[in-house]
Amino acid sequence: MRAANQASLLSRVVARAVDVIIILAAAEILPKAGFLAGVGYMLIGDGIAGGGSVGKRLLGLVVLDDGGAACRARESILRNLTLGTGVVLWKVPLIGWLLAAAIFALEFIVLLGSREGRRIGDEIAKTRVVEARLKEAV
Repeated sequence: MRAANQASLLSRVVARAVDVIIILAAAEILPKAGFLAGVGYMLIGDGIAGGGSVGKRLLGLVVLDDGGAACRARESILRNLTLGTGVVLWKVPLIGWLLAAAIFALEFIVLLGSREGRRIGDEIAKTRVVEARLKEAV
């Protein structure tokens, strides 16, 4: 059972999908620099614009630290380092794909099993994703 202000799994997945589309577009437009820019965006995206990447903003979500403040660049890097590592590993054929898939699967499994709606990155950074309109109620 999720807390009243906790973001739903579906909204988090859709928000991440929007961010992945942005990353893939950057990598396609400028192959080498775009990939690096995309990884950089993945790492710091939740620390810009008051606690939310473009995908999270579009879905009305915000990332907060345990004190209720909007996620900053430091927390964003910490919470997304595991996923960023997976994206970088994806560039390595076969073994990289397997390791990346394992990272993504583990993050998702932990998120599914967490009462607080936290994945591994959230546990490391001490953050959580909430619905932005309910942010004041925290």
